[in-house]
Amino acid sequence: MKTLLPLLLVALLGAGGCASTSRVMLGQARAPLAEQDVRVYVAPPARFEEIARIEADSPLGFGTPGQTDSAVASLRREAAAVGANGLLLLGVDTVAPPVGVSVGTGIVRSHVGVFGSVGVPTRQRRAVGVAIWVVED
Repeated sequence: MKTLLPLLLVALLGAGGCASTSRVMLGQARAPLAEQDVRVYVAPPARFEEIARIEADSPLGFGTPGQTDSAVASLRREAAAVGANGLLLLGVDTVAPPVGVSVGTGIVRSHVGVFGSVGVPTRQRRAVGVAIWVVED
C-alpha cells in the first residue's frame, strides 16, 4: 500500500499536466512555415485570410507567467503547421484543470485515527487565436 500512493500521485500529475491543442480549419491550409515566421497580432491587420481557429492549454501549474508563454507558443506552433504567417490572439484565460493535487497522511493507533490533508490549487492557462495569412500590399 505504501508504494501504491506515490504511483497514484505520479499518475494523476501526469494526466493533469499535459498541454493540449485543438484546431478547426476555417480556410485552406498553406505550406508549413517556421514558428519564428509567425507574427502575433492583438488587433486584426488591415488585410488577412483566416486559416484555422486554434485553442491551446498550458501544462498544469500554479498560474505562473510561463504558463501563458507556453500556451501562446503552442498557438504559434500550430499556426506555423497550417502555413499561417500570422496569429490573431483572441484571448488568454485561466481554467481549472480536470484534476487537482492534494497530499494526505494518517496515523492509526489503538483504533483512534488522526488524519490530515492539504490541497494545492492548480491552474492551466488557455489561449485562443486564429491562424491567419496576412496579405502584404
